[in-house]
Amino acid sequence: MQKKHLVILFLSLLLTAGAGQAQAQGTVAVNNPMEVNPKDYLEKIKLPPGFKITMYAENVEGARSMALGDKGTLFVGTFQQRGRAPGKVYAIIDRNNDFKADTVITVAQDLRMPNGVAFHNGDLYIAEISRVTKLENIENQLAAPPAPKVINDGFPTDRWHGWKFIRFGPDGKLYVPVGAPCNICEREEIFASITRMNADGAGLEIFAKGVRNTVGFDWHPVTKELWFTDNGRDEMGDDLPPEEINHAPRPGLHFGFPYRYGKAVVDTTFKTKMAADQFQPAAIELPAHVAALGMRFYTANSFPKEYHHQIFVAEHGSWNRSVPNGYRVSVVTLENNRAVKYEHFATGWLQKDQYWGRPVDVLVMPDGSLLVSDDFANCIYRIAYSSPK
Repeated sequence: MQKKHLVILFLSLLLTAGAGQAQAQGTVAVNNPMEVNPKDYLEKIKLPPGFKITMYAENVEGARSMALGDKGTLFVGTFQQRGRAPGKVYAIIDRNNDFKADTVITVAQDLRMPNGVAFHNGDLYIAEISRVTKLENIENQLAAPPAPKVINDGFPTDRWHGWKFIRFGPDGKLYVPVGAPCNICEREEIFASITRMNADGAGLEIFAKGVRNTVGFDWHPVTKELWFTDNGRDEMGDDLPPEEINHAPRPGLHFGFPYRYGKAVVDTTFKTKMAADQFQPAAIELPAHVAALGMRFYTANSFPKEYHHQIFVAEHGSWNRSVPNGYRVSVVTLENNRAVKYEHFATGWLQKDQYWGRPVDVLVMPDGSLLVSDDFANCIYRIAYSSPK
């Protein structure tokens, strides 16, 4: 048999084996991207009446988490772009206030998955896998950024779920999650948690436990209580376990991993002596495998009143579900500080079984518009509202 045919046969056997393993768990691996110019596909996005989506920034390679500086600079972290890790952090500037970026500047590079960015007292904090650094006084020196100053380099070095989303809370502390370094496992306490520390890196403590992997959180604008997304495990089939939006009104709560998911889904892989009432159930369940990442409370006024103080969630999309799901922005509605409804807001990045974009993070701008980052289409979208005539 010719060498070329042997290679094809070998690859076919690998694919068949992988599909068979996935089918044994109830799923068939699906990853079917479309290579398009995202600007040409904006008309595919479906929004409620009165909303419009436009391109805010193009050619932002691997755009992930977003943070806004005091002077209006949009800072964007990166994780990977179509299998490649750019290792960069960007500053995006709209100088003429026409709601479209004029300049994209690289302010840091050669970093290890700098997914998380947070702005605080003039400094930009950057989260890599095992450390948090900051660029001091960054908005006044974008053309010649300073070298990153290490704030805390004591986090685990595990790559699996090691990329981080970070934000400063109402208490002035920096919240830093540490994802589980696995699909499902029992590991020492700092894993599967949300930690917090002082702005100088001191005073690190665990705020929440049993959190498999959160890549987005925010505080309710009135109660100042933490809400966060959490991604469920794989290999339980197409429809289990549910993704989660969680509510942490106080420190010390345990959100289930690796023993429980959603409101009451029990995983028997590992045994625990903890009683069911010692776990904090999800505030609301989302469909399995949609990969809910960035989330923000809508704190502006330009959207209709029903969106005020509600949660916008970026769903990055499934990677191995037999029928793809996610690839959209959704809204979770709260009533009396309880999550009561989940519905889709912006859809269309998934066309039949192919995706051309993957929302990662959302950010409310001072003018009331909503920015959405996309690490597959390498861009930032802007969603704005004007009352239908």
